Amino acid sequence: MSFPRRYRRTVTDRASAAGDQARARVLEVALDLFAAAGYRGTSIAQVAELAGLSQSGLLHHFPSKVALLVAALDHRDEIDGRLLEVDSQPPLGWAAFDALIALVRRNSQRPNQVRLFVTLSAEAIDPAHPAHDWVQQHYAGVYAWLTAAVEHGLDAGEFRSEVPVERFVHLTIAALDGLQIQWLVSGGELDMVGDFGAYVAAQKTRWGPVGG
Repeated sequence: MSFPRRYRRTVTDRASAAGDQARARVLEVALDLFAAAGYRGTSIAQVAELAGLSQSGLLHHFPSKVALLVAALDHRDEIDGRLLEVDSQPPLGWAAFDALIALVRRNSQRPNQVRLFVTLSAEAIDPAHPAHDWVQQHYAGVYAWLTAAVEHGLDAGEFRSEVPVERFVHLTIAALDGLQIQWLVSGGELDMVGDFGAYVAAQKTRWGPVGG
């Protein structure tokens, strides 16, 4: 699950602005390896070799494996966040929920990355886990974006005034994460895209404007 840049803080935005192609290449390789082998199964040496760098060259950009993991996760969010945006602006109102359906569809084509996110999110409940701070910030960003989306929709008359904003946002995030887990357990047999689309459609019926 990702979200627009306005609602997150990343280290990769600075790298993109600086045009650091070598760094971006490392992040792509690292993300693929972490997704396929997990944090413990991925080494700095593997990433450096596949990225065409020496270990010392890689460590110049990322001083530790933890820093590399966090930057790789940020990199994924940055890419997905840009795909969600419209004219460099975050989608708000019901458009934000339609954008989430598109993101779920994208995730259905990359099970390894979904598995990485699900596994890390569970493991990172432990404050000692290297991704603990990232997961906390990630969910804070998702919550902030969806809350802003609903509040914008309220102002624009897209939502009924009685919509319970906080609960609605929490349940939407729970639906996203829960469907991802079930989809992984089913080996991809669960219709994650269809089910989440049905969830959004039901919420539009329940909380959309009367007669809309």
